[in-house]
This record gives sequence, structure tokens and C-alpha cells, in this order.
Amino acid sequence: MKIIPLAIPTPFYIGDVNVYLIKEEPLTLIDVGPKTEEAANVLREKLRASGVALEDIRRIVLTHAHEDHCGLAKQVREAAKDAEIFVHNWETGHLFGRLAREEYKNLMLSAGVPLEVFDEIQKIYADVSLLTDKLNEGEFSALEDEMELEFASGSLKVLHTPGHTPGSCSFFREANRTLFAGDCVLKRITPNPMFAPDPFDAAKRFKSLAEFLVSLARIRALAPTLIYGGHGEPIFDFDEVFHRYVRAIDERQKDTVDSIEKTSGASAWETAKKLFPEAIGKGVHQFLAISEAVAHLDYAESQGKIAVEIKEGAEIYRKL
Repeated sequence: MKIIPLAIPTPFYIGDVNVYLIKEEPLTLIDVGPKTEEAANVLREKLRASGVALEDIRRIVLTHAHEDHCGLAKQVREAAKDAEIFVHNWETGHLFGRLAREEYKNLMLSAGVPLEVFDEIQKIYADVSLLTDKLNEGEFSALEDEMELEFASGSLKVLHTPGHTPGSCSFFREANRTLFAGDCVLKRITPNPMFAPDPFDAAKRFKSLAEFLVSLARIRALAPTLIYGGHGEPIFDFDEVFHRYVRAIDERQKDTVDSIEKTSGASAWETAKKLFPEAIGKGVHQFLAISEAVAHLDYAESQGKIAVEIKEGAEIYRKL
């Protein structure tokens, strides 16, 4: 199976996104990059340099539906005369903008986020959502855990690896233990467990950190020898990354619990301001800070380290 990594520019602070061309029939792209003129031109040029025209692509497989990964999916599909798009049913970024729906507002307010702060973040993500073309029903197919993506020379097994987003997926080549992990595993940074409604009950939050840890354990059990991530260099020693992630999560858990006053308690918003003061008021970074605080509070509460109660419509966490 011939794998060709293509670094595609994004307007985000994280830099280039990794798109992967599987140069086997059917010609497949894993992720596509954001919907910018620069990204579209670079994708077309790098495919051409690899001996492939954009119009030759037959299948687009999305690790998750963030704009830097899925933005060009519709353009590629149309240029390639209805190439098939695959994405997990728990993803929503290809359907509507992040924070655009009412359940996000309700969940953010219950986390103690002031309405004016939510409105500010929502406005920023309305602009970010312009970096992807929305897909209509019938323009994509569902990825399912354990399904096989067949190629002329073998297959990739779909692994549902939620955490970064509810529908994040990885793709595993069992023959040589190679994994395409999207933003589930990155060499130099720990992925952010994003704030999102639960796929089964939108009135509740998705427990992103607990799911992320389960996904990491599942990947570790596969003993991958090579991991292609959504950003940065390939990973050849997943055990080192795994242990580094666990240490970082343990340290953040301690910081999160320590930040809570035993008597007065704290909301997720107050906790985010304590943990990440430099991110407050800074657009997307502010949302990432809230996501991180919420994820760690939810996980600490599930582990019996803190308790939560509702006070004036907001969740307040207290040490036990």
C-alpha cells in the first residue's frame, strides 16, 4: 500500500495539516485540508507531483469533521465526479458550524460561561465555519467501527477513537501495524478533548477525556509500529507518546482539582480562567481553554475526586 503524506497549509496556529494519499485503487485521500484557495492549490499541485490528478480521487475518508481536515471535501468530491465521502455519524462539523446550535449555548451556560463570552466565541466560530463546505444528506456515507476500507492491495480497518471529537476515527493497516490517527495522536502536543454535546443526548456533555483515554488504550493494545498523525511528524514509538500523554493528563488533573476552593467551589469557566489565564479573551484559544477545563472536571468528578451541584443554573464543583 503506497502512502504519500501531503502537508497542506491552514490558517490556524497549529500550522499544516497532514493529508494522506493512498495511491492504490480506489485512489483515496485521508482528510483534505481547509477550504482556502491556497490549500486547494497546494493539494492539487502535490497530487500532480505524485502522479495523480484531483479528478482521479475516488474516495475521501475523514478522520473527523474539523475545518482543517474536512473543509475541501465537497470541492474534491465535485472535481472528482462524485467521489465517495466517509465520516462517522457522531461528527457534525460537515453539517453545520461549531457552536451554531442551541445545545452548545445551553451547555456552555451551564458550565458558567457568561453569555457575552459565549456570543464572542460563537461569532469567531461562525467565521471559522466558512473554511468548510457543508455536506448535504446523501453526499457522504457513515464510517462504522471495525468496518474495512478495501484497496487493491489490502485494507484499512476503521477504529472509532473518540475523544478529540465524538466521531474521531483512526484507520489501521494490520499487515504492517500502520495507523492513521488524525488528531487522536500527535507527536508534539496532547490533543484537546473538545467541548461537544453527547451524540445520544444533546442536553448532556460528551465525556471527552474519559473517551480519549479509552481510545489511547485501544490504540496501545494494537502495538502500532508507525502512526501518521493529523499534524507534525510520524510517530515510531507510540509507547513514549502514550506515557507522556498520561503524565500530562495526570498533572492537569492534579492542577484542576487543586484549583478548586473547598468551601466556595468553582464553575468550569472559573476553573478555565485559573488554569489558562493567558487564553482568556483570545478567541479560539479561549474555547480550547474551556474545553480542557470542562473535560478535566468531568473526568475528576467521574473518578470521585470532586462533586458537582447546580447553583443558579450553573454547575459548581467542590472538593470532597
